[in-house]
Amino acid sequence: MDVEVAFARPDRQEIIRLQVEEGTSAVEAVRRSGIAAVFPEIDPENDDMGIFGKVLKAPSAHELRDGDRVEIYRPLKIDPKQARLNRAKKKT
Repeated sequence: MDVEVAFARPDRQEIIRLQVEEGTSAVEAVRRSGIAAVFPEIDPENDDMGIFGKVLKAPSAHELRDGDRVEIYRPLKIDPKQARLNRAKKKT
């Protein structure tokens, strides 16, 4: 099966395509992709992940399907509600 593993920082993003067998989990695909060598801050065992924007509750148990893109999410630096409030205050 063809899958992709994606990670992005404000300064750089990477999408790695790879072939995996049926039954491969999202975490295993991240490990096999080697993306952690490009972005050392990635921790496949603990980082939140999703498939095309939908968060996975258990990435280590989620079996991928052909064409899936595993996205690795960075932790939020600020609460989205607070960020909106800050932007609104700047406009006034």
